[in-house]
Amino acid sequence: MTQVASLTSSTSRYGLPLLFSGQSQKEFTVNEALARLDLLTHPAVEQELADPPPNPSAGDCYIVGTSATGDWAGHDASLAGWDGTQWTFVEPRDGMAIRCLSDGSLRQYSGGWQGYSAPLDPHGGSTVDIEARTAIAELITLLKAFGIFS
Repeated sequence: MTQVASLTSSTSRYGLPLLFSGQSQKEFTVNEALARLDLLTHPAVEQELADPPPNPSAGDCYIVGTSATGDWAGHDASLAGWDGTQWTFVEPRDGMAIRCLSDGSLRQYSGGWQGYSAPLDPHGGSTVDIEARTAIAELITLLKAFGIFS
C-alpha cells in the first residue's frame, strides 16, 4: 500500500513559508520567507519593548516584552522586525543568541530571554593575592566591554 505524502506549509524551525507547485502569487510566500530570514541572519535587536515604537525605521528589530500591546499583542518574547510597512514576527527557539544594541549585551533564549550578569569582584579571604584579584577584575571589565556580561 502506498503512503500519502504529507506536505507542511512551513519549515519546522522558524515557520518559513514553503512554495508548492501550482501555487498562485508565490511572491507573497517568498517575500514572507525573506522577511523572516532577514531577521534571523543578523541577530541584533535595538532593545526589548512591550509597546511598538511610534516611528520605527525599516530594518529595526526588537524583542517583544511581556504583556505586549498594540500590533505586538500576543507576540511576547518574539523578535519583531519592521520592514517599513508592517511588523514581521519570529518565535525564538532555545539556544538562539542575539546582541542588544542599546546596551551591547548578549542575550540567549532558553524558555525566555536571559542576559549574563558579571560575577562580583573578589574580596575577603585569609590570603589576598593582589595580582590575581587585579587580573580577575580586568577580565570581568573586558567581558563587560565585549557584551558578555551586562
